[in-house]
Amino acid sequence: MTNLRRIAFATLAAPLALALAACSDDAAEGDLAGEPVAEVAPPAGSTWAEQVSRTDEGGWLIGNPDATIHLVEYGSPTCPACANFSVNATQSLHADYIESGRINFEFRPVPVHGLIDVIIIRLLDCGPDSAAIPMADQLWAANAEVTGNFQANGPALEQAFNLPPEQRFGAVAEAGGLIDFFAARGMSRDQATVCLSDPEAIQALIDRMQTQNDADNVTSTPTFFLNGQRLNDTGWTAIEPALQRAGARPAE
Repeated sequence: MTNLRRIAFATLAAPLALALAACSDDAAEGDLAGEPVAEVAPPAGSTWAEQVSRTDEGGWLIGNPDATIHLVEYGSPTCPACANFSVNATQSLHADYIESGRINFEFRPVPVHGLIDVIIIRLLDCGPDSAAIPMADQLWAANAEVTGNFQANGPALEQAFNLPPEQRFGAVAEAGGLIDFFAARGMSRDQATVCLSDPEAIQALIDRMQTQNDADNVTSTPTFFLNGQRLNDTGWTAIEPALQRAGARPAE
């Protein structure tokens, strides 16, 4: 992942349908057990959903930063399985768990689909921290549209790829409809273009993600960690009970 040209070539040449399968390991989710955790009130005049910060691991953390329970998702912005989790989990995860102050949630991006993901993650990086997770959810909700735009514009993308690095990423984003997508959600076209015109910053982003993914042995998306332990399953029907076993439940 350390070579931008290799990433770009692989992304333009390979079908997006070849998404990596969700990974699993031998971690026993039944071992995640804890006493019920009390609710924690947010700062006065605010909600926990409004508390968003960047982490040292390169993610975005939403909710009570001191929460006892910490859920991490390694996800790709164009991953169908990540989109499925977002669609099924977001409302309950936020309303029933994050807003209780019992847990926080961290999204750590993984560019499994090469240049397309790198561009999206870079655009998220350039926006306000508070917008990153909601924007990722909107990208997942529009997954078929976002990936379809790239699949339908191969010639324009190949032409964009041949431009100098300072122009390449913005041109690819333009050809794939990402500039318009982000503009409709608050990031101006000029801001997006400037964001994507710094190949050194993009390379640094790639290197940072590679280092973090290697540290946690993340090879596919989505991959979840609950209080540092990798979870076997990736669907909300499995993640929610794991949160409850870890203590995200009222006292009986």
